[in-house]
Amino acid sequence: MARVTVEDCVEKVPNRFELVMLSAQRAREIVSGAPLTVERDNDKNAVVSLREIAEETISLDAVKSSLVQGLQKQAAFSEVDEDEPEFDAIGPEALIAADAGEQFANADGMSVEDTPTELAKDSE
Repeated sequence: MARVTVEDCVEKVPNRFELVMLSAQRAREIVSGAPLTVERDNDKNAVVSLREIAEETISLDAVKSSLVQGLQKQAAFSEVDEDEPEFDAIGPEALIAADAGEQFANADGMSVEDTPTELAKDSE
């Protein structure tokens, strides 16, 4: 049954890779509790999602946007807080210097929290 379903879906989504991605996303939505738009007929979620695509009972644009949103690595921010300092104001040189200082301290067996006064007390 799945072979016939895939062949029906290729007419709706000509790119097989895109079909697999959309079908997998829809199957994830079904697992998460999304309502079914076709009868299950004792089929697995992947087959149900392919049948939904073949019968055009779901919006492929909605599934595609859900897929893209799920794959994005950066969150969309609505506003920038004025109270928080910006990293651009610090400058990349300061960040590199801070990282280099931390690496140097770790190489000597010191932690960043160690201060010269604490080191002097430890040597006494």
